[in-house]
Amino acid sequence: MTVATHLSRVSFLDRDQSILAFNERVLDWARRTEVPLLERLRYLTIVSSNLDEFFEVRFEPHLSARLSNEQRGPVTVQSYAAISEHVHRLVDQQYQIYNSELLPLLEKRGIKVVPHGERNLRQRRWVREFFTQEVQPLLLPVGLDPAHPFPQVANKSLNFIVRLSGRDAFGRENEIAIVKVPRSLPRFLRMPGVKGSRQVHFVSISSVIRAHLGDLFPGRQVTEFSQFRVTRHSDLAVDEEEVKNLRTALRVGLQHRHYGRALRLEVSAGCSDFLSDFLLQQFDLPPEALYKVAGSVNLVRMTQLIDLVDAPELRFARYQPSWPIQLTPGQSFFDRLQQGDVLIHQPYESFDAVLDFLREAVEDPNVLAIKQTLYRSGSKGEMTELLREAVRRGKEVTAVVELKARFDEEANINNAELLESVGAQVVYGIVGLKTHAKMLLVTRREQGRLRRYAQVSTGNYNPGTAKLYTDLSYLTADEALTSDLEQIFLHLASQNRLSRLQKALIAPFHLHKAMLDRIEAATQAAREGQPARIVLKMNALTDEPLARALALASQAGVKVDVIVRGACILPAGVPGHTDNVRVRSIIGRLLEHSRVFFFQTGSQEDLWLSSADWMNRNMLRRIELAWPVTDPSLRRRIIDECLEMSLADNTDAWLLQPDGVYLRAQGVNSKSRAHAHSAQAQLMARYGGKA
Repeated sequence: MTVATHLSRVSFLDRDQSILAFNERVLDWARRTEVPLLERLRYLTIVSSNLDEFFEVRFEPHLSARLSNEQRGPVTVQSYAAISEHVHRLVDQQYQIYNSELLPLLEKRGIKVVPHGERNLRQRRWVREFFTQEVQPLLLPVGLDPAHPFPQVANKSLNFIVRLSGRDAFGRENEIAIVKVPRSLPRFLRMPGVKGSRQVHFVSISSVIRAHLGDLFPGRQVTEFSQFRVTRHSDLAVDEEEVKNLRTALRVGLQHRHYGRALRLEVSAGCSDFLSDFLLQQFDLPPEALYKVAGSVNLVRMTQLIDLVDAPELRFARYQPSWPIQLTPGQSFFDRLQQGDVLIHQPYESFDAVLDFLREAVEDPNVLAIKQTLYRSGSKGEMTELLREAVRRGKEVTAVVELKARFDEEANINNAELLESVGAQVVYGIVGLKTHAKMLLVTRREQGRLRRYAQVSTGNYNPGTAKLYTDLSYLTADEALTSDLEQIFLHLASQNRLSRLQKALIAPFHLHKAMLDRIEAATQAAREGQPARIVLKMNALTDEPLARALALASQAGVKVDVIVRGACILPAGVPGHTDNVRVRSIIGRLLEHSRVFFFQTGSQEDLWLSSADWMNRNMLRRIELAWPVTDPSLRRRIIDECLEMSLADNTDAWLLQPDGVYLRAQGVNSKSRAHAHSAQAQLMARYGGKA
């Protein structure tokens, strides 16, 4: 039997099921008693937010297969049923944790969301007054009849369906009405407390409206009702080849995003079959799309409650990143980079240093040009404002703005328009490809010649998420690498053929093949009896050619370690197939986001950092960047902090089993319990930030 035939029997794991399994690992943080209570609640909301995005982006083909009774291919009636069953199970676990664990614990700590039946007279008066003055004027109930069809209901909005007895003003028995709740209303409110009590009482906006639904239908009686929320397909589809102005086309698309195809219907647990069947019919959804939940239909909005609670002891202690160890406050970045490259390990070290690098470039009269890619830079636009100031100071500024960064389209359009308004050169990358590479290039005149300085990163230029995501920023004055970056920017702006690069790898041209070549080199080394090892750290591994190459490498004897936060289709430890593959997922306080690729081939060791996960879209449908790290001290530091510490983690790590199930490392190895090791906690302590 040949290796190729042997490999053909390996079944890759299902990507969508792997995404849901990732959310089960996140949900585990909501169960952990050692985690502060409000943070447990926050992890619950994170899972809800992730599930929303899963439906909005990944689920539409499965629903189409269900409705068309598709029986063949990767997306079928069966895949719809399997995913629906998994999501239902996950949602049931969420609400069980919410109702049976978190709410009782919050009440013990004096924090209570008070339902209508438990409000005292003073609280009921307060709720009625708030409803009358602040809520009722914004509500417009729609009674359904041939002249009043079912209204357009926006994606993920809160609504009520009401069944009425009696007749309307015209003597008709139209019994169904819809009440849409404006997004402008706060989802939670703090109520007056009981005198002398230390408890803090809250009320949800849905409870406020529910208690006074009858006020919206004078002369009629509400016989039954339910909250409901519909999740819609929200991935923007724009034919870039056909549109003349991508920015204008995306603005139009954003207006319609909230009304895409309905995919999921959430209702209250007590919703009658009559009302739920009516809603399913209106949204053209099968029974499996119905989710009856014992609580708010939108747990994501619980984040507002978390923000309203003033209880620092129920949150993680604030972590203050340290200043990068390779940098001296006040020293010129240009002087420092002439001495060697600088690595910033975020958020253990502060992202503010990246902002300061750009700020120095803006203020330095010797800097002539600044070029930067912007994928997710946030709505506050701190970097955008620095680039605008650079234009005002007479510098040439080029910004490659990715308008199609999912769910950040509007912020990026606004940033692009702000830059154009002062005269910056704004381009939108290459038609058909998202620009996901993170590059900042500064050109400076020094002693009669031009010299380049650069910052490249595994993560985004967003000061907010830079405090929550682990990423690596790399600052350099390396002539070969900065020359490569210049060529890439020229390619993105002019669309001319990309010149031969000296150090960098760029997708979709080189990166995929280069990674396959390095896996093959390690595979060949193992066959020849030489040392061979591959260690990969990324967010997702779903590209089949790369996964297949890793399985082949494993069969040849290469030791393969994959540290993957989310989806992974590569099975681990399957006898005779992936015996030498280990897959682990780190789910910690911080979102693991760094991409690090290590290859040992005989005596040769290569280390790469990248903006790209090992997904087909990253390798073939995006502009992505990878660059080698050759400085011995920085290589050692990256291997230690990103790879070895993650491989030793027995607290936040989950290990993929041969049957496709993830188990916590602490449970797999009983000896590890005596020596708890959290990579994130140790790095926080190492860098001296206040945790």
